[in-house]
Amino acid sequence: MKQQVTNFGRFYAALRALDIIGDRDEVKESLVWQYTGGRTGSLREMTRVEYERCCLELERRNGRREQLRKERSATLKLMQWIGIDTTDWARVNAFCLDRRIAGKEFARIGAEEHPDLRRKLRSIEGKGGLGKHPAPAKRRVVIIPTHPGGEA
Repeated sequence: MKQQVTNFGRFYAALRALDIIGDRDEVKESLVWQYTGGRTGSLREMTRVEYERCCLELERRNGRREQLRKERSATLKLMQWIGIDTTDWARVNAFCLDRRIAGKEFARIGAEEHPDLRRKLRSIEGKGGLGKHPAPAKRRVVIIPTHPGGEA
């Protein structure tokens, strides 16, 4: 079977966030055995589905998933406020891909990066949002009657 997962950073980040007493390698192997149904103890031999389930559960246990959800929600709210259609993921991603904003798709932005992104969004909001220009001053129209009775 071809190796389906090649980057294990998500797993190790979630594992580090847990308060583990004992040998991390033993805990890692035990988790892999558990999520592969006893098939293997190696991360490299996990299927993508097994790996996803394992990481989601580890993130849920350490509260990281919930934190990311809250960060994303706050960021999307600000995006909507400045004029980005947050129901259209293509637009959200196109905005985030700009190197001046985040330089990556919205889903790839980590929880620790969202506060910086919101700072940028608040700066954009303070300058009037996206594509919004201050309305020109209203011109006052004065009608001067040409006849002495007020009728033109």
